[in-house]
Amino acid sequence: MSDEFKRQAAERAMDEIRDGMKVGIGTGSTAEHFVRALGQAVRAGLKVTGVPTSERTAALAREEGIPLSTLEDMPVLDVTVDGADEIDPDMALIKGGGGALLREKIVAAASGKMVVIADSGKLVQRLGRFPLPIEVVPFGLGATRIAVRAVLDSHGLTGEVSLRGGEDHPFVTDGGHYILDTSLGAIPDAAKLAADLNLIPGVVETGLFIGLAAKAYVAGPQGVDVITKD
Repeated sequence: MSDEFKRQAAERAMDEIRDGMKVGIGTGSTAEHFVRALGQAVRAGLKVTGVPTSERTAALAREEGIPLSTLEDMPVLDVTVDGADEIDPDMALIKGGGGALLREKIVAAASGKMVVIADSGKLVQRLGRFPLPIEVVPFGLGATRIAVRAVLDSHGLTGEVSLRGGEDHPFVTDGGHYILDTSLGAIPDAAKLAADLNLIPGVVETGLFIGLAAKAYVAGPQGVDVITKD
């Protein structure tokens, strides 16, 4: 049922889309449902331009016939619709399970509004149950891992730090970076953790999305709930 809930949330998010909009398009299984819904609307006559957050999303959007652009040519967007791995009561998010967190955050920050689509299993009281992704440059990886570990320790977070894909065949993002997945359990101060991690030179960005999401469509057994930031 989880995939059906994702589809329901994605289709409800079409309520946010108007003719002529510039739309950031997220990455991941829930976002793919949105791409298909958007493509259907485009084929029915909706005029929009999309900015995809990954090569995978771009390929699917082209298959669906959605006109695409880039932030170089279209640097200010009306709305971004994207999934999330976790959503807390303050609309802070963990994202990056699909490996596109840097581009997702850049696109979301360039948008007038970020709208999240998710199934109800993504709602948490405190972020951290889902492993937090941290995008890092390959150069100096060993030193960066030590620095990340030190920051986590300073926050009382003792979970494992692992290189996505493993040491022999690490996962590589569209930007040519690696991802460290950190199993934290619960993050007491997500904003402070994000700020401290971003001070590490080898860290490109974290999967903590703080103060970006304005609304969420969350689907579950009782239907689709609309959550707005207070």
